[in-house]
Amino acid sequence: MAKFKGFNSSTFKFLSELEKNNNRPWFAENKHRYENVVLDPSLDFIVDMAPQLEKLSADIEAVPKRVGGSLMRVYRDTRFGKDKTPYKTNIGIHFRHRMGKDVHCPAFHCHISNTDVFLGAGIWRPNSKTLAAIRRRIDQEPNQWIKVRDNRQLNKIYSLSGDCLKRNPRGFSLDHPLIEDLKRKDFIAICHLHRDEVKHPAFIKRAAAIYKAANPLMEFLCKAIEVPY
Repeated sequence: MAKFKGFNSSTFKFLSELEKNNNRPWFAENKHRYENVVLDPSLDFIVDMAPQLEKLSADIEAVPKRVGGSLMRVYRDTRFGKDKTPYKTNIGIHFRHRMGKDVHCPAFHCHISNTDVFLGAGIWRPNSKTLAAIRRRIDQEPNQWIKVRDNRQLNKIYSLSGDCLKRNPRGFSLDHPLIEDLKRKDFIAICHLHRDEVKHPAFIKRAAAIYKAANPLMEFLCKAIEVPY
């Protein structure tokens, strides 16, 4: 039986208030609201996405756990950044590859905040070994990469995003025909949505269709780093 009812207006109201009151006393006083309008619908979304993701790949996991699963922690790591506010003001859901704990693997993402709602697919901030493997496959199989990059359905729904090097990566000349692709530091496709789209149970099917359109990219990246998909 489906559990997900949508991220409703109360969800966005809580996130908005958290932006204005990003401190531990306020969060402690309102933790019951967080659990009711953020945590519970997020876990329901993950539960209902599991069979949809299974249709795309048996290697992508949807883990509905309060801690250590597909839902990213609300608590920020404040050790290294200048921003010392203790809580994230967005919902982050990350459907990881089952080998993601051992290697940097492609994944599906869901980001919900008051300022931006988007779904993502691919790999963000891969380590140097993973990035080198992706660049190597682009270089060795340029026609296959172009077929993925220029896929009509992918480009209808997504935009390739992320950071790029300003100079050519080591081992590749500036006159390489795919140098702009090889400069990429991220291989992530982003689909921006209107926040009203996530307020209904139908968001499950909508998200599944969007993720499916990224299959060519996911398959290319997984093959590059030699993991199944």
